[in-house]
Amino acid sequence: MAAWRDKLGDLAREMADETRDKTGTNPGWLGAKQGTAAPSLHPALHIAWSLDEPGRIGECAVLPPGSRVLGRGGERPEDPAPRLLFARRRPGPSGPPSPLTARGVSRVQLLIEARGGSLQVENVGRAGLLLNGRPIRSGAARPGDTLSIEGQLVLLVDVASPLPGIQGRAAPGFPPNTPDPHGIVGESELVWKLRDEIAFASRRSLHVLVLGPSGAGKELVARAIHALSPRASGPFVARSAATLPAGLMDAELFGNAKNYPHAGLAERPGLVGEAHGGTLFLDEIGELPQELQAHLLRLLDGGEYHRLGEGQARRADLRLVAATNRPPSELKHDLLARLTLRLSAPGLDERRSDIPALLRHLILRQQRRDPGLVEPILDPATGEPRIDPELIEALLRYPFTTHARELEAIALVALARSRHGFLAMTDEILEKLVDPRRDPPSPDEIREALAREGSVTRAFRALGLPSRDALNRLLKKHGIRARE
Repeated sequence: MAAWRDKLGDLAREMADETRDKTGTNPGWLGAKQGTAAPSLHPALHIAWSLDEPGRIGECAVLPPGSRVLGRGGERPEDPAPRLLFARRRPGPSGPPSPLTARGVSRVQLLIEARGGSLQVENVGRAGLLLNGRPIRSGAARPGDTLSIEGQLVLLVDVASPLPGIQGRAAPGFPPNTPDPHGIVGESELVWKLRDEIAFASRRSLHVLVLGPSGAGKELVARAIHALSPRASGPFVARSAATLPAGLMDAELFGNAKNYPHAGLAERPGLVGEAHGGTLFLDEIGELPQELQAHLLRLLDGGEYHRLGEGQARRADLRLVAATNRPPSELKHDLLARLTLRLSAPGLDERRSDIPALLRHLILRQQRRDPGLVEPILDPATGEPRIDPELIEALLRYPFTTHARELEAIALVALARSRHGFLAMTDEILEKLVDPRRDPPSPDEIREALAREGSVTRAFRALGLPSRDALNRLLKKHGIRARE
């Protein structure tokens, strides 16, 4: 059995290979949609965790063809190649790129050569190098892999454009790796592109369709469009179409007259009436039956609609922002034609470099809700969460399905089980992060790891187990004796 870190990496690669087989392109992890070639993208390294430089998380170094040195400090004449520099990539002017200063990283730690879409990496420094959690001296790293300078630094291999910064009309105006004024967290190119699209869509009067998987933040996008629009002072009415009760959908949407359809029933304005002068957000609009989708057409064309039990038409001045995790083609074609502006909220599989910042945000948000749960893992000097780099590595390669919701669930399990003052990998987290169809290490693999590594402490890491205790349980189960 491969170590658990390799399991996650293999699973991520399988997903990328499957996409490549279907589309003829490798989408990478930044800015590349399925079926869209991205010839301008280069291999890149993102800082995902740093022991000595936590404020640099999210910085990026783009690697053009050729060799580079990753290490501590500035360039020297005796260096075998130019120094790799990292910089924050945001719209507008940004600071100059700079080398690492982490004390535990050697002055010349890695020799890296970009070859096509991969990086050839050789470790020449004092600290050990891990590729997807496995110790190596040299090897090839592809987008989606992690490189770790053991105990010092975690890097995500990615792709990015070679521009010095990110272009767009969305000005930062908030600190890096924190939520923007609309609650959206992320510094990746895809997230800045989304902010740019939100800024554009908010100034238009057209109806909007927001696409994206469950948990990608489609409602945050809708709220941002409303907050930046001329309708911001009006109501924002949100409802998931999946929660509209069958048989009452028309009444829920358009309202009903008094005593209709039953005596004693109060008059209701419906979602449309409540949203007059503002924005109506209908999540999961693909859950509406086709005939009810047709009832929206006159409303979208001119604001006209009928309350149930009334013969006279009413008018509502509203903008519809709809969302779906289904393909747009599943919507009724004439409804789709009226949703002129379309935005995509990317899932975490498309913006993996944002995972550490989003994890930090979710932990700090939980602190406000339940301080006693979170405070044990906070650095008393800075108030920042202390997170095990092994957990960061695992999350960077994990194939998320419900994205931010799933990440928050994992964080809560880790918070409930973590000890020793930091958010750590635990058996419960391992069960969540590793494909349950894959088997634990076999007795032969355990014996080989013990013989090769010489101790339980090193063997559990080589096997990809979360702790010494996890290996000790397997030793007891299989009757294997080990030193220590």
